[in-house]
Amino acid sequence: MVSASTLPSAEGAVIGTDGLAALVDVLRARGYTVVGPTVRDGAIVLAELESAAQLPYGWGVDLDAGQYRLRSRTDGAAFANAAGPQSWKTFLHPARVRQWTAERAGGELVIEADDTTPPRFAFLGVRSCDLRAIAVQDRVLTAGPHRDPVYGGRRSGAFLVAVECTEPGGTCFCVSMGTGPAAGPGYDLVLTELVDDEGHRFWIRGGSAEGAEILAELSGEPASEALCRAATGAVAAAAERMGRTMPDTDLRRLMARTLEAPRWDDVASRCLTCGNCTMVCPTCFCTTTEDVTDLTGDHAERWRVWDVCFDLDFSYLPGGPVRASPRSRYRQWLTHKLGTWYDQFGSSGCVGCGRCVVWCPVAIDITEEAAALYDWTRRAEEEPR
Repeated sequence: MVSASTLPSAEGAVIGTDGLAALVDVLRARGYTVVGPTVRDGAIVLAELESAAQLPYGWGVDLDAGQYRLRSRTDGAAFANAAGPQSWKTFLHPARVRQWTAERAGGELVIEADDTTPPRFAFLGVRSCDLRAIAVQDRVLTAGPHRDPVYGGRRSGAFLVAVECTEPGGTCFCVSMGTGPAAGPGYDLVLTELVDDEGHRFWIRGGSAEGAEILAELSGEPASEALCRAATGAVAAAAERMGRTMPDTDLRRLMARTLEAPRWDDVASRCLTCGNCTMVCPTCFCTTTEDVTDLTGDHAERWRVWDVCFDLDFSYLPGGPVRASPRSRYRQWLTHKLGTWYDQFGSSGCVGCGRCVVWCPVAIDITEEAAALYDWTRRAEEEPR
């Protein structure tokens, strides 16, 4: 065994499951709250990890529109499972954040901002689609003139360990969105998992100065050319096995051209406007505020909570909601996600993770809806004038 610090950074190192356990220990020793995937309540969820033994070794998932099922694997892989119901947004942009408290005492009202120091997170197992989603939320919540201090505080100290996908789920379409399955920029460390006749191992590379420091604290073997080829080939093969695809067209232009398409009525007849798709989406960011008080009236709090554009009151103005129909609300969500997001933030708001497809209770599929709109435009172009 050799120290990873002696290895060329471009080649990285190879570690086994013991090395993965050591990685978690090193991160915790540095004061990080390590969060990663684990099995709980019939799903692979994100939660704080005390050790790598809590990772979902030997578990995979079967995904389809409106369907999610755990299944056991015989190879003991830790990361051969697609995105679960949560994204890292749960920790960086929490669903509920207290903004201030107010106390009435001695005839005076004292208001104090909530300045709770957030944990220093280390995210283990960030998929390529979620890595891009974090970059999208960085742009939305910290790059503009109105920065979100809650997100900024949680994001600034976060350490990202990405995992390249070698087994996509049935609802994944990251290739269509240009977000995977190979990890893009933004990680501190990146892993590619291999389980074959040579054993169970991880090709690990650094992506930042701190990532290189932590890599130097692990013991590993030099990454051979054959292993690098095998790992790269496994990721490339995953790109050929996507469960879903978007139509091969300019989606931004497609959304702008189909605002009056009859397909919106079709999807509205199925949509429950429940907002599940926005809850599980790793890039949706809308919030509202809620004020609460106790029965005495001497204590009050203001909370920021996630909001959804499917809520009837989301677009409420004096006189009523702007988007009163399910048709208009679903159209707003989809055209913003795939189209006008570019106008606001310079990229798509969709990263191809497929969560909205899996967790829709009536199995509405964003790729199917986009394909139907594309087919409608093609038929319109072919009709004689």
